[in-house]
Amino acid sequence: MRAGVRRAAALVVAWTAGAMAVAACTVGPDYERPAAPEPLEYRAEEREGESIANTAWWDLYEDPVLQGLIEDGLENNRGLREAMARIAEARAAVGIARADLYPSLSLVGAGFYQATPTDDSVSSFDNFKAAIAAQSLLATEEAYRTVTIGLVADIASTYLLLRDLDARLAIAEETVRLRREAVEIITVRVEGGLVRPVDVNRAQIELADALATVEILDRSIAQAENALSLLLGDLPSEIERGLALVDQGLPPVVPAGLPSELLQRRPDVLAAERLLHAQTARIGVAEAARWPSLSLTGALGVKSTALGEARSNNFFMNLGANVAGAIFDAGRRQSAVDVEIARAEQALNQYETAVLNAFREVEDALVAVETYRNEYQVRTEQLAAAQGALDVANVLYDEGLVDLMVVLDLQRSVFGTELRVSEVLQLHHTSVVQLYRALGGGWNPPEDEEGVAADAGEGQTAPVPDGAGP
Repeated sequence: MRAGVRRAAALVVAWTAGAMAVAACTVGPDYERPAAPEPLEYRAEEREGESIANTAWWDLYEDPVLQGLIEDGLENNRGLREAMARIAEARAAVGIARADLYPSLSLVGAGFYQATPTDDSVSSFDNFKAAIAAQSLLATEEAYRTVTIGLVADIASTYLLLRDLDARLAIAEETVRLRREAVEIITVRVEGGLVRPVDVNRAQIELADALATVEILDRSIAQAENALSLLLGDLPSEIERGLALVDQGLPPVVPAGLPSELLQRRPDVLAAERLLHAQTARIGVAEAARWPSLSLTGALGVKSTALGEARSNNFFMNLGANVAGAIFDAGRRQSAVDVEIARAEQALNQYETAVLNAFREVEDALVAVETYRNEYQVRTEQLAAAQGALDVANVLYDEGLVDLMVVLDLQRSVFGTELRVSEVLQLHHTSVVQLYRALGGGWNPPEDEEGVAADAGEGQTAPVPDGAGP
């Protein structure tokens, strides 16, 4: 009988070892970083110098008031707080996944005391679960950086718009003052029989246009302040002003840096890569589920029929191994693997789309910076020409050599060009902000958070090679 028991035990050990060997081979695909698009270069003219993205936002924006608004937004914005809560959730998930990599110990009592240490041997399934959690955490942290960079850019852009509206309002109000004076002068001339009465009506039409522009700008300023208040996490309120738009500093050149740096800096690209990495690990989870799973269980205790009568000769101990696996599932588990492979292909395409979109946004911003700079110069020259023509026309009108319509046309030209000059200057500033945003500049996680992220991605026992791609 003992020989039969030994043969049965040997058979169990051999079968278990075989199952363990099979399971050990099913670690799923390694992750390889997708290749960068070729050729990796910008269409726009390359400007030498360190990328503007390496400049901290508090150095890029020299207006102390704007710096303070950005600080307030980083502290109080609700969307940023929500992103931080997602990071906390992802970190907790990493903790759960890591706990599954270690044995558990439990105590059970049922008329007797029994200690049962269980060792769900660290399987490829558990390893890949930890990898998924870690990469999901890293993707969440990159999403937080995306929200942060976007918030800084939105606050700056809205503030610059607000200062532009302030400048245009000042232009409109000055135009209203000048046109009121013109109406009064023309009225006196009509009464003296020097000009036709219709000239008063024409001057009043231009005055009404300027007054309407003031109302439009007042409305736009209030709405811009409300939008900025929301970004700051406040109720709608008046916004403090700092430097005028014309006093806001602009760098003489705006270098974008090396195109290869973009893929390492853009948080949305990095997040897409992390999600691809996590999805690759899910293939391993599905692959591991196809094979038998092994668990080791043990019990140690003392048996007694009455409380307090336990004896040493009633001591017991047992150790066992359980192997579980499907014999036939009609292809269900293989289909689950195929599902995860297809999802990995989707994640790969999402990553590549994020890369292409990143380059598009940088190219758009580079073109905007260059063309708005040139347009601002042209508009400034146009304004000088219009103002010179108006000065001459006013003299000729006073001498009765030109009709009032000539003067009014030139007044409209000067007014419209003044408004456009301010707007183009604002758009030039904003294009620099958008380039800054497109390059992924302006924010790096604090060192403690960065350390946690690195630990989540590299300090695990899961088989997660560096790189990307299913």
